[in-house]
Amino acid sequence: MSLIEYAANGLVYSSIIVLGSIGLSLIYSINGFANFAHGDTMTVGAYTSLVAFGIVGGVGFSVLGLPMGFFLALLIGIAVAAVVAVITEKLVYEPLDIGSIGLLITSIGVAFVYRALIQMGFGADSIRYDIGTLQPIETLLPYGIRLTQHDVAIVLSAAVLVSGLHVLLQHTDLGRKMRAMADNPDLARASGIRTYRIRLWSWIIGAGLAGAGGVFLGLFNQLLPRMGFNVLLVIFAAVILGGIGSIYGAMLGGFLIGMVVELMPLLSDIGIPVGIEYANAVAFLIMVAVLLVRPTGIAGEAIDGEGV
Repeated sequence: MSLIEYAANGLVYSSIIVLGSIGLSLIYSINGFANFAHGDTMTVGAYTSLVAFGIVGGVGFSVLGLPMGFFLALLIGIAVAAVVAVITEKLVYEPLDIGSIGLLITSIGVAFVYRALIQMGFGADSIRYDIGTLQPIETLLPYGIRLTQHDVAIVLSAAVLVSGLHVLLQHTDLGRKMRAMADNPDLARASGIRTYRIRLWSWIIGAGLAGAGGVFLGLFNQLLPRMGFNVLLVIFAAVILGGIGSIYGAMLGGFLIGMVVELMPLLSDIGIPVGIEYANAVAFLIMVAVLLVRPTGIAGEAIDGEGV
C-alpha cells in the first residue's frame, strides 16, 4: 500500500475517532469527569443500529451504496445511545455525592454492565451489518486511493454531524449556555442558566455522537461487544492531545491520532517492526508524552472545564 492509500484510510478512521472524541470532551467539559463508559456507549449505538437495520432493512433508495434504511437505523442508534446515557446519568451518576474520581471509577463499572448486557444479547462473536461489500471507487484507483462509497459515506456523515455541532455551539442559545457552563459553572448558575438541563443536553449530544461513531466503526470494521472499549484509549489520547475539555481541540486531536494509527503500517514497510497491532500502545505513548510536555494539549485551554 502507498502513503496516499494509508492516508485515505486514515481519513475514514479519523472521522470515527473525531465523533467519539468530541462526545467525550463535551461530557467532560460540562459534567466534570472522564466517562470511561463512553466507548461502550459507542457499542450501544452500533448494536441498536444493527437491530433497527434488521427490522427496516433496505427501505428506500440507496445513497453511496447504503440504503435509506441504514441511515434510519443510524438515527435510531444515536437516539438510543443518548437515552441510555441520560438514564444512566439519572439512575447512577446523579444520586452519587462523590467527586470526579469517584464518578470516573463508577463509569468503569457502568462500562462493564453495558458490555455484559450486549454480550448476553448478541454473543461474543463478531457480526456485520447485512450490507454487501463494495469495490473501490474506480475513478480514485489511478491516484492510488482505494476507498469505497461506504468510506465516503462515513466521512461525509461525520462532517455533517461535526458541522451541526459547530452551528449549535456558536449560533444557538443552547450552545452559548453550554459554553458558559463549561467556562464557569457557578457563574452560569448565578446568571440564571438552568445548569441541570445543560448537563442533560451534554449527555444527549455527547452520547448521540458516540452512538454515531459506533455505527460507523461497525460499518468500517465489524461489530463486537468490545469494539468501543478497544478504541477508548485512542479516543482518550485524542482528547488529551487536543486539549482536555476543548471540543475543537478534540476534533483536531481525533484527526491526528486517527491518522497516526492508520499510518503505522508504514513503519513496517521501512523495516521498523511496529504494525497496526501496536496502535493502542502508540496512542498511550502519545497521551503520556502530551501530558508531560504540554498538559493543556494543542488547544492550550485551561484544564478545569474550559475550551468548548
